[in-house]
Amino acid sequence: MAYILNIETSTTNCSVSLFKSGVVVGVKEDNSSEYSHAERLHVYIDEVLKTAKLTIDQLEAIAISKGPGSYTGLRIGVSAAKGLCYALSIPLISVPTLEALAHQVEAPKGPIIAMLDARRMEVYSAVYDTQHDEIRSTEAEVLSSESYQELLELSPVYFIGNGVTKTRDIITHKNALFIENKLPSAKHMGALSFEKFRNRNFEDVAYFEPFYLKDFIAIPSKK
Repeated sequence: MAYILNIETSTTNCSVSLFKSGVVVGVKEDNSSEYSHAERLHVYIDEVLKTAKLTIDQLEAIAISKGPGSYTGLRIGVSAAKGLCYALSIPLISVPTLEALAHQVEAPKGPIIAMLDARRMEVYSAVYDTQHDEIRSTEAEVLSSESYQELLELSPVYFIGNGVTKTRDIITHKNALFIENKLPSAKHMGALSFEKFRNRNFEDVAYFEPFYLKDFIAIPSKK
């Protein structure tokens, strides 16, 4: 029996889940139009634990969605996870954000492309097969009408994530299937984090950093 707290903050979705040996016990999340992780994350952690009638010292590991995604969101999530692991003397587990996102798709045939919106016509993306095994590792890519043409000629291709909004305006192939309004969520991290827990695949709490993929670029405020 292992209680693992999962934290997802790579996009606007502030998401926390609690799993017991790979089975979901509770989920709390909110996808507002603004990033509110700093205000809500610890509140959601408390609420999930209270709902499960669990105390924080009963946790056996903390899992964090490691990126790519929002620089600020990832920093907040990772800082919270590392702080809890250090205080409780429990292991830290990292889950690739796009891998967990791909697990929201049950595709009978054809690859799954998990993608997060980046700047302009760019996305962070990775490609998975129907068993959610990685076919192509995470990249930052600029979309064009020729993107994924080789895959699209062979079978249906499932696109998921907030990068879908601009992708569907560029890729118009008949085999392109767009799954809209989906974001990374802690409720899809549980099986992945439990597998890593069983294999003792832990991160170094002191030195772990999020997978940003690209350097942070400050954008001037519009105010």
